[in-house]
Amino acid sequence: MKTSHTLALASLFALTLSAQAQNKTLQLDVSKPLKGAPVQNTMYGIFFEDINYAADGGLYAEMVKNRSFEFPQALMGWQTFGNIEVRTEGAPFERNPHYVRLSPANHRDKRTGLQNEGFFGISVQKEHKYRFSVWARVVDGTQSKIRIEISDPASMGENHALCGKTIDISGSDWKKYTLELSPAQSVSKAILRIFLKGATVDLEHVSLFPTDTWKGRENGLRTDLAQALYDLHPGVLRFPGGCIVEGTDLNSRYQWKNSVGQVENRPLNENRWHYTFEHRFYPDYYQSYGLGFYEFFLLSEDIGAEPLPIVSVGLACQFQNKDPKAHVEATREALDPYIQDVLDLIEFANGSADTKWGKLRADMGHPAPFNLKMVGIGNEQWDSLYPERLKFFVEAVRKAHPEIKIVGSSGPDSEGKQFDYLWPEMKKLGADLVDEHFYRPETWFLSQGNRYDTYDRKGPKVFAGEYACHGKGKKWNHFNASLLEAAFMTGLERNADIVHMATYAPLFAHVEGWQWRPDMIWFDNTRSVRTASYYVQQLYAHNKGTNVLRLTLNGKPLAGNDGQNGLFASAVYDATDGSYIVKIANTSDDAQNIDLSFVGLKKKQNIDTYTVTSLHADNPEAENTLDNTQVVVPKTVNKPSVGNKNVSLPLAAKTFYVFRFKAK
Repeated sequence: MKTSHTLALASLFALTLSAQAQNKTLQLDVSKPLKGAPVQNTMYGIFFEDINYAADGGLYAEMVKNRSFEFPQALMGWQTFGNIEVRTEGAPFERNPHYVRLSPANHRDKRTGLQNEGFFGISVQKEHKYRFSVWARVVDGTQSKIRIEISDPASMGENHALCGKTIDISGSDWKKYTLELSPAQSVSKAILRIFLKGATVDLEHVSLFPTDTWKGRENGLRTDLAQALYDLHPGVLRFPGGCIVEGTDLNSRYQWKNSVGQVENRPLNENRWHYTFEHRFYPDYYQSYGLGFYEFFLLSEDIGAEPLPIVSVGLACQFQNKDPKAHVEATREALDPYIQDVLDLIEFANGSADTKWGKLRADMGHPAPFNLKMVGIGNEQWDSLYPERLKFFVEAVRKAHPEIKIVGSSGPDSEGKQFDYLWPEMKKLGADLVDEHFYRPETWFLSQGNRYDTYDRKGPKVFAGEYACHGKGKKWNHFNASLLEAAFMTGLERNADIVHMATYAPLFAHVEGWQWRPDMIWFDNTRSVRTASYYVQQLYAHNKGTNVLRLTLNGKPLAGNDGQNGLFASAVYDATDGSYIVKIANTSDDAQNIDLSFVGLKKKQNIDTYTVTSLHADNPEAENTLDNTQVVVPKTVNKPSVGNKNVSLPLAAKTFYVFRFKAK
């Protein structure tokens, strides 16, 4: 009996090995490549929200914190010495009324001045150039001087100053003064110091920028972070949030009109995220609006992405306000300013220079329209409060601008009561797209391969506006989470007829100032690192194609279903170069072999040489860091000509692949 049982087990093991050795055959229908559903240019994009110091202290290159002395504690971020006074009378900028008065210390060996700590320090690099500017006047109308230094208080050298220059100030009228500084060495935690060297002066809007900003703009963006966005080849840029659009209360919501015009006169705004998490608390986290809607439109243009601004629907954050009466604009009349904000925004983006808001855009340096095509109204609102208000916005925009697409929301959940309620409401209101959000664990991403297969094709299109895999017990960026995101995205791509946009979130995080993770790009004051999730997004965007191709296993899509051993796949045709692009995520622990059969090639056509790009890490928890940015990066190899209509593709375990084929 024992021998018979052993032989039976051996026989079963052999049969199992034999079954595993049989390659799965995927059929790729290329007979009518241009007949497949078009992949929208907006399919893969980016979502910007000012969380984790993404704007001030991040993408926005300003290095001075509280440059206009408008924080609730007017000198937060500053240390003062000598005779310093904060004043408001006679300020040069109406919406930023605070400035500082520096008076002589009245002793040869005493000093008057102030110093700024920057965002987690002021980080400078040797012999790089930095542009200092300040608005100033001499109180008695005569002459005075100030000494500007970038200093390292921790230096063991004889002099704290890494560099310094003097500015001559004259007259009682406010004027802007500018100079360039170039430090003699690199320091990660420097400070900016200002010494009074003469008669009493007033200073306002004290600013320090690197000169090598993105596109060299004076009020510019940090080059490495903007370049990372450009390198994604995104199709859409959603801005400025997110929850900051809602605000904790309506007064603290993001108001786009405050973020345009002269940068010195853009009022400070309270950031909804600075007080949200007591366990990661940043009391000095505010919005200068230096990175405003004009700059977002410029960035969209620079990186080739369609702009998607999100505006308030008249509801503050419902997560933070359980009593509707505490945060809702209850009457129809009270919504009028919010609705007008949307109409004025469209005019700002697209209006001619002889309109009020189009003229402002032109005066800011962009006479041509930005060609805005869509606008999102509301973020993660829910219950009847949202559609009851959205209705009036839709009516007004449809009447004034029928060419503008409207993006509504399905709330904060990927399924459930609110999700099921809001989707029909969005259809009823005629929204063009519905914004879905899902921050979910591994099991959710593995179960969603078929999510969009059964969506109603006659209703609004889908915008997967915020999503990321949050590893259970590993809520940080690591390879396995990005692999499951790649697997999930095959379902987005297969359903490009209904899914028109998708954006990972959040985008940025400062390593010394984050409140939420995982995030796509991490940075400190001088360095940045692109995560494995970044590379997944980049691989999809760079291999977006133009038309969906039918790719099946036994007549069914490869979507992590039973019997498919953790495989997910999608395929597109790229009419720009005639490529067939196949994406496969092997989420299993097994190496697998598949045969790819090209169905519908012309009689004399065969597959020529092709490329294989893979994203893999032996350790599923591997992550890229600032000190080691190349732990998980894509690798591309060229393969020789196949010479027939079938290709054998070995798949390593836990690996995402992008194959590009051409027929000859």
